[in-house]
Amino acid sequence: MKRILLILPYGGVGGMERLAYSFYNFYKEKGYYIKAVKFIKLESDIINFDEDELFLSHLDYQDMSKSNRLLFNLKAPLKIRALIKKHKITHSIAFGDPPNLYSSLTFTNEYKIGSIHALKSVELSNNSKLSKLTRFGFKHTYKKLDKLVCISKAIKEDLVKKCDYKFEDNLKVIYNPHDLVEINKRALEPLDAKESTELFKTKTLLFLGRLSTQKSPWHLIKSFSLLLKKSPDTQLLIIGDGDKTVTDHIMTLISKFEIEKNVIFLGRKSNPYKYLVKADALVLSSHYEGTPNVIVEAICLGTPIVTSNCTEGILELMSLKVHPETNKNLVVESGIITPNLFKGRLGIPTDNSFIDEESLFANALFDVLNSNQYFNTLKKHKSDLLDKFNLERVAHEYLNQKTN
Repeated sequence: MKRILLILPYGGVGGMERLAYSFYNFYKEKGYYIKAVKFIKLESDIINFDEDELFLSHLDYQDMSKSNRLLFNLKAPLKIRALIKKHKITHSIAFGDPPNLYSSLTFTNEYKIGSIHALKSVELSNNSKLSKLTRFGFKHTYKKLDKLVCISKAIKEDLVKKCDYKFEDNLKVIYNPHDLVEINKRALEPLDAKESTELFKTKTLLFLGRLSTQKSPWHLIKSFSLLLKKSPDTQLLIIGDGDKTVTDHIMTLISKFEIEKNVIFLGRKSNPYKYLVKADALVLSSHYEGTPNVIVEAICLGTPIVTSNCTEGILELMSLKVHPETNKNLVVESGIITPNLFKGRLGIPTDNSFIDEESLFANALFDVLNSNQYFNTLKKHKSDLLDKFNLERVAHEYLNQKTN
């Protein structure tokens, strides 16, 4: 019998955590022995694995002293190794850079699966300590992984051509799976009484994800402020929490533009789908991504999408066709893709001047909100767009030890 360990950083409502939870439910239904280990377990966790949950620390990483962080990083591979031995694990699946790295350093003999969920060349450009460790893994320790899953063709190509990844033979492109039946089922859950009164009474945009430098939500706020000049009653709902420096910055922008009444922060939500299905559009303004789960979830629920072209993986999700490069807004089967917002620097911007790409993003928001064309086109092509995300096929492909 397969004995599986899922390795993930947190229990938030981000894409990797939702993916891990989908795998957990699927493998458990199949009768496999399964455990999930979080690096950090918090009381505010949305994703939980009940009696199958393990953890390395109750203290959030950002709350640790520098010496404790160092000690945590040094001990993490040893603690994971001990769990693999104790539970006689036959397969481990790591989600994201630190889990991949620590899994590659346990020196255990289970079938090791790692996964890359974003375009690494952009992320590694900030030269942080984590970036340096990740680059070290790409050149040295990731050879210990039997399979490193790239969730788009663009990510695999980026690793090889721009990140000096040394072990091309263990790379495998597998799209993120989605339990489409469960997503549709949970979308039917009603809003509570207060939300029913206050939300979705006017045109509504929805951001779903962690407020981080990767997601660069300041572009969204600035574009939204431009949209309000033409559509002053539009609402922007934000589901998720995030880095304090990022949230502080966007709150400053919201105050500067005097749009507080139009932006509603809902915080973490255990069921984001009941909001996503009611939104007029899903919005993303990321600097880099892989193949964002929330885009597939929006397609599943028939909600059009406006997103920046933060990776070629976006096109893999949102369109059935190959498109030439363009510096203009691109209309595809599931919405509009706007030009890349990344200008070569990650982190909180020091200059809040508007850029041309934010105006194009605002134009895309206006177009989607004021035409049924996008909703109808997505409805027509939804089935074909979702075909490659079958949960059962993908979950088996992760564990498949055959090389091809």
